[in-house]
Amino acid sequence: MSITEIVIQIPAEHIQNVFGQFDTFVKKIERACNVTVVERDGNLKIIGSASASKQAENIFRQLIELSKRGNLINEQNVDYALALSLEHQEEKIVELDKECICHTIQGKPVKPKTIGQKAYVDAIRNKMIVFGLGPAGTGKTYLAMAMGITAFKNGDVGRIIMTRPAIEAGEKLGFLPGDMQSKVDPYLRPLYDALYQIMGADTFQKNMEKGLIEVAPLAYMRGRTLDNAFIILDEAQNTTPAQMKMFLTRIGFGSKVIITGDSTQKDLAAGVRSGLDVAQKVLGRVEDIGFCYLTSQDVVRHPLVQKIVKAYEEYEENTIKSKEKKKQRSAWKKGKEKKRDL
Repeated sequence: MSITEIVIQIPAEHIQNVFGQFDTFVKKIERACNVTVVERDGNLKIIGSASASKQAENIFRQLIELSKRGNLINEQNVDYALALSLEHQEEKIVELDKECICHTIQGKPVKPKTIGQKAYVDAIRNKMIVFGLGPAGTGKTYLAMAMGITAFKNGDVGRIIMTRPAIEAGEKLGFLPGDMQSKVDPYLRPLYDALYQIMGADTFQKNMEKGLIEVAPLAYMRGRTLDNAFIILDEAQNTTPAQMKMFLTRIGFGSKVIITGDSTQKDLAAGVRSGLDVAQKVLGRVEDIGFCYLTSQDVVRHPLVQKIVKAYEEYEENTIKSKEKKKQRSAWKKGKEKKRDL
């Protein structure tokens, strides 16, 4: 195997950002691509096989470009660049950076960070109803909220309505003190957190007092017609089929609806079908309804969350396969017993 050396220039002010603390990112790329990286006088020398060196070069060029655009490089950027490099799509990282949905109250830009998230954002723009499905940490609710606030600020909709089923996550909280709003607020806290971060507490409170922003349990939606609104149904895996049908038939003219959920995290009673699962089967071919399936590759929280999600996915797949094998063995035994009886 012939050894190839590739040299690329890296501005001094971007070295620390691209290399990471204690050269963490460089070491990760070296291990993943099986190359050696040496930096000297603003030049980055990559040593390895021709294909491995080229792969590492493409990754570094994308990270340098991200850094030049003012981004703080993190481990998720590096991991995603490595994942895309296996499909020869690493240049898409820079393409994702071009799109900014809005800014948080601190001025931080809100952007899709993965190809899956970009497809999700595009679907929200182009479809009247969008189902955002995927594991925790994929930005389903946060991106929907960012799109809703942007549409509200631009005057595309007159109000924002956010709702979710008021179901405990596998535990009984018992009696909660206070008025009705105080009782339901703990269930809706994740929606408030996103609103505060993007819109700011004061602006949110003013718009809420005017009735322009509404955060309510799903049960409050019955009997209403929701016109000219951006509506987000969060944690939809905890709806029943009747609740999902009720919600979807509330939609009026000029409205846009985003439904988010993770089918692997249901808190419904045993034996109760999820309205989200039923909706996928019933509405899969209906025009102007989009379904976006995010995966563990789209997780943008701490890298450990991505590993946890992937581990659970593999465990669940193995469990399903094991059950199928048991069924097949059981059917084979029954067939054998019938032959004996004959």
